[in-house]
Parts: sequence; structure tokens; C-alpha cells
Amino acid sequence: MGATKTEIFTDEQNRLAVMLKALAHPARIAILQHIINANTCVCGSLVDELGLAQATISQHLKELKNAGLIKGTIEGVSTCYCIEPKAWEQLQTDLVDFMTSYSDPGNCC
Repeated sequence: MGATKTEIFTDEQNRLAVMLKALAHPARIAILQHIINANTCVCGSLVDELGLAQATISQHLKELKNAGLIKGTIEGVSTCYCIEPKAWEQLQTDLVDFMTSYSDPGNCC
């Protein structure tokens, strides 16, 4: 989405688009699933768990963090990541609202 066009959309539309764009990669879904299943901060196990290069994992983590879906804390030389609960709850609410806003009129197309 071009930076010059975002102002024509609502804050909610822009927020949802940013989060969904961050989710639109299978590696990021796998990273999030791993973090959720670990139910704790994940530090160094992602490379071993997912079989991707460290640089690739780092780029995907950056995208997820920039979207606000995860947060990280520095512990020594490593950074530990976990789900950002408020953002996750907001995403869930936005998706439920979006998905339930459609009602099949029964006579379309």
C-alpha cells in the first residue's frame, strides 16, 4: 500500500492491512505458531525448529515486530520474542468484525 494513499482509509483499515500483510507468509505463520505453542518467550530455537537461515528468521521477526504482533526483549546477546497480547486481541476482534460483516443476500451474481 503506497504511503500516499493510506490517508484515504480509516485507521482500522490501515491497522488490519498492516497486520494481515505481516501474516501473509507461511514462514511468519510458522514462527507465530511456534511462539504460541511454546507459551513463553522464544530466544534461539527458531532456526533449529523451522530449518530456515538465521538471516531469514530475523527478517520475518522484524516484519512481525513492525506490525506489532510480537514484542522482543534483549537478554545478553540474544533477543527473546513473544506474542504482543493487546495487538493479538485487537487483530482477533478486527477479523471477527470483518468476517461477520458479510451476510449472504442469496441473490447476488
